[in-house]
Amino acid sequence: MVQLTLPKNSKVTAGRHHPAPEGAQRVKTFRVYRYDPENPDNPRWDTYDVDVDACGPMVLDVLIHIKNTVDATLAFRRSCREGVCGSCAMNIGGRNTLACTHGWEEVPGKECQISPLPHMPVIKDLVPDMTLFYAQYASIEPWLHTKSPEPEKEWLQSPEDREKLDGLYECILCACCTTSCPSYWWNGEKYLGPATLLQSYRWLSDSRDEATGERLDALEDPFKLYRCHTIMNCAQVCPKGLNPAKAIAEVKKMLVDRVV
Repeated sequence: MVQLTLPKNSKVTAGRHHPAPEGAQRVKTFRVYRYDPENPDNPRWDTYDVDVDACGPMVLDVLIHIKNTVDATLAFRRSCREGVCGSCAMNIGGRNTLACTHGWEEVPGKECQISPLPHMPVIKDLVPDMTLFYAQYASIEPWLHTKSPEPEKEWLQSPEDREKLDGLYECILCACCTTSCPSYWWNGEKYLGPATLLQSYRWLSDSRDEATGERLDALEDPFKLYRCHTIMNCAQVCPKGLNPAKAIAEVKKMLVDRVV
């Protein structure tokens, strides 16, 4: 029988427990992933019994409350608090989502588990290293490519053509979809992933862009595009309600139609 040895620091251990303050009426336990690169110990699960009456309704409110009043060493990203920037993307209750728009009451039971986005290197605690994700996004050249002479005022677009971008431009690059995709887990170095491919289709769909052929040439690769197996995890977890799998299918269709 094959025996596998897990690499160092791969096993998450039990961590510290922080009890709720005396007199707390409504208490919910938050089990938070903790990892400090400067500490040689394994990652751990710290538990915080939080008086939810003392903080707001969202998971991000709870994390800010923990950092401000219980444990100042907790690290996480956040910015807009309105579901626009994507900074606070993490795995909450087993689902990739935004901490600023996901209510702690939406997680059933007395305990809520919070961990960083899966299958990404962790910088510290709930902060993933998104270097590869952003590099893949940059590789599709996400800006308007034009060959015609520059107009005096602006590049015009009809309302009908503008509507074709609905469901695409709203992507906030939170990486919830990409890090929920098993194909990306196994081929992340080569497969561009749902978010980047949705963004790619956004420019392929733009009537003002004049580099359709070049963009399709760059995507016609066994790994960049065709590792998508329509598992649909991406569409299920997108906090903006977008459908990256449909966008990827449309890119594949454009490639087929071009050959025909």
